[in-house]
Amino acid sequence: MRKLLGCTFVALLISASLMSQNVQKELRHVVMFGWKAGADSAAVHKAIDGFRALPSKISQIKKFEWGTNNSPEKLNQGLTYCFLLTFTSEKDRDEYLVHPAHKAFGQLLTGILEKVTVLDYWAEH
Repeated sequence: MRKLLGCTFVALLISASLMSQNVQKELRHVVMFGWKAGADSAAVHKAIDGFRALPSKISQIKKFEWGTNNSPEKLNQGLTYCFLLTFTSEKDRDEYLVHPAHKAFGQLLTGILEKVTVLDYWAEH
């Protein structure tokens, strides 16, 4: 019985080690926007729709999600929208940054954007 438990334990350790080697690292790109007071709501919605369309235009984006702030802590410092993009490498992120679709999206922000914060990090699990 001890041998069986010992062998099972070793097999689990080997399996866990192999699984951890197959976990692909993910580079997160967080973008947070705050709009100018009195910004045209149609222009804001057009910009949001433009950002939401980027994953269909830029293949380097592996995952995409977004949402609006609803934190009760009131620490958002005027930033109301958050977009989270996932890339598999810094190279993919860098290609996204100069992609024509990303550049065109940036033009939608002219005149309506008050604040922007960008933070990139390698996800830790």
